[in-house]
Amino acid sequence: MINCLFADDKPLALDVLLNYAARIPAINVVLSTTDPLKALAKITEGGIDLVFLDIQMPELNGLQLIKLVTGKCQVIFTTAYAEHALESYELNAADYLLKPVSFERFYQAVEKATVILKGLGEPMPSIINKPVIEKPNDYIFVKTEYKLIRVNNADILYVEGMQNYVTIHTSTEKIISLQTMKKLEEILPPVQFMRVHKSFIVALNKIISIERNRIQIGGICIALGEVYREAFYNTIS
Repeated sequence: MINCLFADDKPLALDVLLNYAARIPAINVVLSTTDPLKALAKITEGGIDLVFLDIQMPELNGLQLIKLVTGKCQVIFTTAYAEHALESYELNAADYLLKPVSFERFYQAVEKATVILKGLGEPMPSIINKPVIEKPNDYIFVKTEYKLIRVNNADILYVEGMQNYVTIHTSTEKIISLQTMKKLEEILPPVQFMRVHKSFIVALNKIISIERNRIQIGGICIALGEVYREAFYNTIS
């Protein structure tokens, strides 16, 4: 059995991972918590083999937490942000999962951690029944004033954040949604979409050109925000 701890300040994100964990007989969930300080206390106490850890948490983020318990357990980071990947591997993380996490990727991460924990040269052959491969959704539902609208990811050019709402620009229309930029950033697949400015999320495969930190997409130029610049260029290079 692998004694695991799950820490994420978002209960829904925890529920997804715990549902996945329940499908793997080798995982024993010792603690799931939205409080990073509780996670720190339990890891320090000992007996935890593997931690699934969000990075963006209040009071103590995941990177800070792991630095405080170095060597006590293996860690798999689960986050919506790609820019911390390099630092996570410098901290010897077993894996780095970008939300939304599919069961397939979760399973692969558990296999990697199992190899490290057991010191084997190959994954344990029967930690799980063969998984049913789940493909990520190729659409999202967005909230408008009166209803939920399905939007195909392939149609989205970019998302523009306004004061109290967002506008989703597709190849054929503009959809005004009451959802926040933060929420859309969480539900859009990070392999296809990236936030490049406090007011813009772009579809990476719809970018026409980049010049002087300005992104041409969908007939407009979008400024590449300074705080997003390094992660953006690391992603496309």
